[in-house]
Amino acid sequence: MMKKILLLIAFIPGFVFGQNPEKAKEILDQLSTKTKTYTTIEADFSFAMENQQEDIQEQYDGDISIKGDKYKVNLMDVDTYFDGKTMWTHMIDAEEVNVDEPDPEDEETLNPAKIFTIYETGFKYTFVGEKTKDGVVMYHIDLYPINRDKPYSRIKLEIKKNDMQLNGIKQIGKDGNNYTILIKNMKTNTPMADNMFVFDEAANPDVDIIDMR
Repeated sequence: MMKKILLLIAFIPGFVFGQNPEKAKEILDQLSTKTKTYTTIEADFSFAMENQQEDIQEQYDGDISIKGDKYKVNLMDVDTYFDGKTMWTHMIDAEEVNVDEPDPEDEETLNPAKIFTIYETGFKYTFVGEKTKDGVVMYHIDLYPINRDKPYSRIKLEIKKNDMQLNGIKQIGKDGNNYTILIKNMKTNTPMADNMFVFDEAANPDVDIIDMR
């Protein structure tokens, strides 16, 4: 009897149990296609860090501008500029800027600039189901890294069904640290000058420049 009940539940909408990679791929392909039509993305977001074992729960607001592989992020009183090759990390309170050329494979925590395309390579995926949040139907998809040396075991995506836009992403860390980004407001195709992704040294003469390249 219990087996019959479980089989019945599996076919009830909203109780789809993560065994549908084809459905997940279909949704992710639609999301990727739409995202690639944007020339630029501007978004306000919240960034949360959580570790239940250590009783840590912190949340911060941030904003991001993206143009191709360039981005500028403001989060936790740090401005990060990336022009596609060089990264400037401006620690505002410390009046210090670190300059580096990062290896994208070295990222260990969720990078706000990657959230709109993170699912495109290096993952297996499964469709979890649909849920309604604040009156909006969301697709839920789980990503599993093919490279098992990654510091996280899974990434959970939340995608709006009506307009195929990313609503949220959560990284489940192997060390108990979980990171969540929720998109609050998003604008696309706003003109952006390339120099906004480069730290302006002339406009900040009192800032110490530390070149780590």
